[in-house]
Amino acid sequence: MSNIPLLVGISGASGVIYGVRLLAALRDLGVERHLVMSHSAEVTLALETDLKLADVHALANVVYNCADIAAAPSSGSARFRGMIVAPCSVRTMSEIATGVTASLLTRAADVTLKERRRLVLMVRETPLHTGHLRTMTALSEMGAIIAPPVPSFYAAPTTIEQMVDHTIGRMLDLFDLDTGRVTRWGQDATSTRRRPASKRSAKKAD
Repeated sequence: MSNIPLLVGISGASGVIYGVRLLAALRDLGVERHLVMSHSAEVTLALETDLKLADVHALANVVYNCADIAAAPSSGSARFRGMIVAPCSVRTMSEIATGVTASLLTRAADVTLKERRRLVLMVRETPLHTGHLRTMTALSEMGAIIAPPVPSFYAAPTTIEQMVDHTIGRMLDLFDLDTGRVTRWGQDATSTRRRPASKRSAKKAD
């Protein structure tokens, strides 16, 4: 399965760095990367980073035009190990849930679901109203994994990059891909370094 590409979607939600670091992590693992990036994501890239669009494209093996609904990911016959949308806007999430897809990004996600492949949506929005929650429930019932990029503070990150890479690592765990950048609770020595002492041990210390 190592030669089967992973499809990466980047929507216009805040947090474009998740998609960029995801592509970099897959490159480091030697996994083929196919990218679909919305126009809104390109705008967010300029607002949130100093990167150029060409820098992001260079991290992918194949880049599709988001408006090209005839591109390979629009068909279930094209083989992919799955898809991650990082980050995933509420609009993108809603299109996928309804099946009324207006771009290659959401069409590809819809195809991923119908082919029973793994679809991970890193939804970036808060607070959530009831409509958002119902949409997430519907997608979960269809087989998607709703995985908001929540920082794991138990890993004691000291940089934003570490927080982002830990989250990306957890997303790739869902595809049995180990980036080597995840602090694993109870398995890594650093994972318990800030674990509070129990009441019993505190009494002994007194």
